[in-house]
Amino acid sequence: MKSISDIKKIAVLGAGTMGPGIAQTFAIGGYEVTMWTRSEATREKAKAALQSSLKTFAEEGEIKAEDIDAIYARISFKETVAEAVRGADFVMETIVEKKDAKEELYAELADILPGDVIVASNTSALNIFEIVPKKLLPQTIICHWYAPPELIPLVEVVKSEEAPQEYADIALAMLKKCGKTAVLMKKFIQGYIVNRLQQCLNREVFFLLDNGYCDAEAIDLAAKASFIPRAVVLGLLKRIDFGGVDMTANNYKNRSYTMPKNGDELPVTLAKMVDEGRLGIKTGKGFYDYEGLDLSEIKKKRDKQLFEVFKLAKKFLDDPV
Repeated sequence: MKSISDIKKIAVLGAGTMGPGIAQTFAIGGYEVTMWTRSEATREKAKAALQSSLKTFAEEGEIKAEDIDAIYARISFKETVAEAVRGADFVMETIVEKKDAKEELYAELADILPGDVIVASNTSALNIFEIVPKKLLPQTIICHWYAPPELIPLVEVVKSEEAPQEYADIALAMLKKCGKTAVLMKKFIQGYIVNRLQQCLNREVFFLLDNGYCDAEAIDLAAKASFIPRAVVLGLLKRIDFGGVDMTANNYKNRSYTMPKNGDELPVTLAKMVDEGRLGIKTGKGFYDYEGLDLSEIKKKRDKQLFEVFKLAKKFLDDPV
């Protein structure tokens, strides 16, 4: 069975939203990376994204400027799946979230991969363990990254019931080596940890908006001035320890909070925004108005602020309360 020292080459399948950032992370970690995507246009866009991102990482002091070329050189692009996975010890699948597309890809992988190659999916919405061929289940895990993957530290890891624990442990060690904060889930559940927490928050956010209790700016300001920065220090459960487990229990007993009714239905505010084409920065309007603004500069500013906040977060993670 493979160990962490056996992982030398990683194949990243998919070069769209997540692939380039994931490939960059592994390359910075010292791994040889091959990438595959069906589209030549996507491939060229990925190359440009990698070069731009590596430059930003150097500007932020995350890597040395003189190392950019060497890191980029560790990443190569292949035109077929077979070429990309040839000689790979670890396969990271990041293709589109469509069941048919994933079924097709995993059927091909089942035919060409040796039995000791670890196969990881980045799927967000699908239960990949119900999609991959039975033959692949003993070597399949999930490594769920968050966008932008080169910046967000978290990766959630969960293995199939058939895969050995050692495969999840290898993934955790690889990700840690690449500077990520990887967490192990004991078993699969749709949405993993953070997406489930975010969906609960979304339910409340749209309840407040739909019923006119406050506007989007008030919600964002309140969150940024309270529990979000506090969570960088205490998380969610250690915060309960500091406040008192009994106090949290009393909140339940006293029914200090009641769940909004019909919380799983599409919120009125959200449906209206979609109907009006207010889809966020991609259309120039969402909860906020971005018309006339330089979106590339906005994204660059976002990335720089993410660098700063996650540097602080890492400082606290390395020296917890």
